[in-house]
Amino acid sequence: MSFSVFEKSIVLLALLKAVSCVQPEAPSPKAAPLRDLPWAQLNFLHTTDVHGWWGGHLQEASFSADWGDYVSFAKHLRDKADADGSDLLLIDTGDRVEGNAIYDSSKPRGKFTYEIAKEQNIDLICSGNHELYKANTAEGEYFHTVPDFRGNYLASNLDIYNPKTGNLEPLAPRFKKFTTKNQGIRILAFGFLFDFTGNANNTVVQRVEDTVKEEWFKEALRDREVDLIVVFGHVDIRSDEYALLFSTIRSAQWDTPIQFFGGHSHIRDYKIFDSKSVAIESGRYMETLGFMSIDGLSTGGSKDLSPVAGKSKLTFSRRYIDNNLFSMQHHSRKDVKAFATEHGESVSSAIGDARKSLDLGKVYGCAPQDLWVSRRPYPHNQSIFTWIEEQLLPQTIEKSDRMANGGKALVITNTGAIRFDIFKGTFTKDTKFLVSPFTSSIRYIKNVPYKAASQVLNLLNHEGPIVLEMINNNAFLQPPEVSAARYRPHMFASPEPAFHVHQQNRVQAPMLNQDEPKPFPGYTTQDDAGEDGDDTVHEKIDFYNVPNCIQANVGFTSDDEQEPESVDLMYNEFIEKWILLALEYSGQTYSLEDTQAFDNGKSFSDIMTDWVSEHWGSGHGEEECLS
Repeated sequence: MSFSVFEKSIVLLALLKAVSCVQPEAPSPKAAPLRDLPWAQLNFLHTTDVHGWWGGHLQEASFSADWGDYVSFAKHLRDKADADGSDLLLIDTGDRVEGNAIYDSSKPRGKFTYEIAKEQNIDLICSGNHELYKANTAEGEYFHTVPDFRGNYLASNLDIYNPKTGNLEPLAPRFKKFTTKNQGIRILAFGFLFDFTGNANNTVVQRVEDTVKEEWFKEALRDREVDLIVVFGHVDIRSDEYALLFSTIRSAQWDTPIQFFGGHSHIRDYKIFDSKSVAIESGRYMETLGFMSIDGLSTGGSKDLSPVAGKSKLTFSRRYIDNNLFSMQHHSRKDVKAFATEHGESVSSAIGDARKSLDLGKVYGCAPQDLWVSRRPYPHNQSIFTWIEEQLLPQTIEKSDRMANGGKALVITNTGAIRFDIFKGTFTKDTKFLVSPFTSSIRYIKNVPYKAASQVLNLLNHEGPIVLEMINNNAFLQPPEVSAARYRPHMFASPEPAFHVHQQNRVQAPMLNQDEPKPFPGYTTQDDAGEDGDDTVHEKIDFYNVPNCIQANVGFTSDDEQEPESVDLMYNEFIEKWILLALEYSGQTYSLEDTQAFDNGKSFSDIMTDWVSEHWGSGHGEEECLS
């Protein structure tokens, strides 16, 4: 395992003091030991599942760079490629929307997102599932993102009903063949989405197993004048869809190198298919910039260069770059003064203007502690789901007229409705949308027999016919990174981890010299190539599994001597289909006509914000909260 030369900590800290993030709320990055980028013949920068985090992470120094900083970083790496005759391509594999207030609180939604996203020069781009949940979001892709990236946006298995004509047509071209700028590497590219079934009815997602049988796909694979096949998509790299694409391409192109780029799972991962084919997945929420390189490819040549034969053995390498200025400046070999480009600064300024116009710094309250999605086991007093189950939902629902008059309720929500952690400190308008960006309300069915209602949670959480149907429909109720563990059981710690682990056993590097910067908690990725993929050497953070759904019991007391005959069954609107199916398995048949909206259809995120204002807001201004 090889590492870069670590800069002396005193020099690094002096540099960092000079760093001024363009987003004024963002913290400066910490000094840390770094691994260099394995620069090679062909190089890639990869983003996925950005979910609108254009401004970076304003409460986490490790990920505090914004989209404008990424624009500057990419420019420096393109200049490096031009200078040494190599090539660099940028890839984005979808889910650019939903998950951040810059997108979700704007009116219309996407007002700023489309303008910000298009400022990056992305060479290959596709849709994720979040671009398709709502008809108007899919039309946003059609009217904005596809034309903004014309010629680079691919949709190999995605169609849309043209909003102007009503005709079903590909959202974008199915594939593309192009040559790289400096070496003339001939690339055949496809852009896929996993077998998604929750899309709005103005789009059609064709199953991958059907797409590979299409004549256009077979014809594209007959082209032998290809140096590399790139398959990029909003697809877990360990999924059945990518396994099928690999085997299908290999049957037609037995020795052509294949590079896969994935997404959707919100994790860092790297898979080796064979000696000439690998895949990378590059995290989520602008926490990670994936870097991939290939050495030994053949080339088609250019007007100034003759074609080059490929080497018998290719070299594939990867890095997961922490999205902060410290990493970017190191990898681009630019100091603080030279790093920001005029273009990058203008993008950062536009992001700041958007945040200001949306009043994203508005404070609702002060969180008294950290609440984690998966960094604590459930149940736990620092689990965000324990907080929802024991405080947020009961203290909200018990105020309703039905509960105030002696009613009882079981309230179920899926863990995937919560997208991010709550950090100790200010809870702002920004936080609201980071934690729960969705518009789903709470609905309920009156007077459900208790014996049936009490079985629903178990049916949604444990192996059985409903969970199997969820899997068959690619409909997972957990957070994406938790669902991804079905392919990667090593991701999770045991429910009761040992608390006295020696430090050196939890660090992703050999013992460091005393005068070098020390690792701090962060990603310590294990993948098919080992444990040296992260650019920043971190202490290990444990992650834990969580169930599909959790349940709050409202109106029940310790004085209750027997079970009630009936309860109101309440639930997050997003899981309504599965709630009704679980009731059917419990012997009760209900339809949509039997359901009602709680609190006039107020969204869960608004319910959460109201609770925060009431319970964490009184007397807590921003200065007091941060003191």
